[in-house]
Amino acid sequence: MCFVNCHFCAFKRQRWEADAYTHGMDVILTKAEEAVARGATEICMQGGINPDMAPFTYRDVLMSVKARFPALHVHAFSPMEIMYGARRTQMGYREYIEMLRDAGLGSIPGTAAEILDDDVRDILSHKKVDVRTWIEIITTAHGLGLPTTSTVMYGHVETPGHVARHIALLRTIQKETGGFTEFVPLGFIWENTQLYRDGQVAPQPKGARDLRVYAVSRLMLRGVIDNLQTSWVKLGHRLAQLSLRAGCNDFGGTLMEESISREAGADAGEYTTAEEIEALVRGMGRVPVQRTTLYKQIGTTRETTANHSVGGWCGCHPISARPLSAH
Repeated sequence: MCFVNCHFCAFKRQRWEADAYTHGMDVILTKAEEAVARGATEICMQGGINPDMAPFTYRDVLMSVKARFPALHVHAFSPMEIMYGARRTQMGYREYIEMLRDAGLGSIPGTAAEILDDDVRDILSHKKVDVRTWIEIITTAHGLGLPTTSTVMYGHVETPGHVARHIALLRTIQKETGGFTEFVPLGFIWENTQLYRDGQVAPQPKGARDLRVYAVSRLMLRGVIDNLQTSWVKLGHRLAQLSLRAGCNDFGGTLMEESISREAGADAGEYTTAEEIEALVRGMGRVPVQRTTLYKQIGTTRETTANHSVGGWCGCHPISARPLSAH
């Protein structure tokens, strides 16, 4: 259930739509339990901006999950959700994020970024968090010791210049805070979106453009943000494999349930086993390495190993892909 009405999103539902829903705590805990049973080390929670949400819902979700699964890393709540939660509780961003951290929040998705340009954002979703607020929330989190990811969504109404300036802004933030764990370029899935139905975007073939974005990202962020993550959910397995030759060193995770890309028309599936990802990584001459959310290596296997986490509502195993010859 979400009232923001982003034109690039097919996941949202208004409260009056027949298939609108809000998960209760029992469902959340059941999904977390299933993820842990599959070996997940992380649970990622992001959802719609629910107009009926109680003010302290995000805090209460964290406390319930951590009470049941204290070792589970909780990666949750985009800057848009944090902005909304802070408004509902009438708290400042620092105070609100500090409360979430103390309730068990381990890291924050650097999503809701799309393109960090307010003119583009006005087309994509005029109700969403603006650039200044996105930066304020992210840098506040970093200042409180909460790391975040960073993202870009490309392939819609933006120009190459927008993407370059977006990456340059993230680079500047990272030089100041050091709080980004990774950068994740996300190709726009257009099939079921309002932008496509309104004729504002044209179908974009996967392939060369995606690899160019990954390659330029690696060049611009080299030595600043070390980890560049591919998205097999959006690209599919083969193109995600090829992205390891275009600068990516991280394969994301196995996932367990992913709804946002699927609703928009992605067809790569919601789950890939750790063994399948290991094979895909090895097929490109790389060594799969199991890692934590914060990029600490876990254990060893043959040369090293694979990994696990949970996103969207997805259960997953994050897997890095090191070169055979060197780290």
